[in-house]
Amino acid sequence: MENAIIAIAAAFSIGVTALATSMAQRAIGSAGVGALAEKPELVGSIIILVAIPETLVILGFAVAAIMLIGG
Repeated sequence: MENAIIAIAAAFSIGVTALATSMAQRAIGSAGVGALAEKPELVGSIIILVAIPETLVILGFAVAAIMLIGG
């Protein structure tokens, strides 16, 4: 029973971070498209800004791995 709770908590940590990342990328992406329409030279900056929220999922995965290995 304890292993099932740990597995659910690990899945929850990845799921929540994935949802948070998608919401952040939605806002950044739509603002980025608007900025690119006015200043096309901002392509590199916008790609970096869209990639930054991906670190949330990486951290969620690290937490899930620690839960599963340590549990």
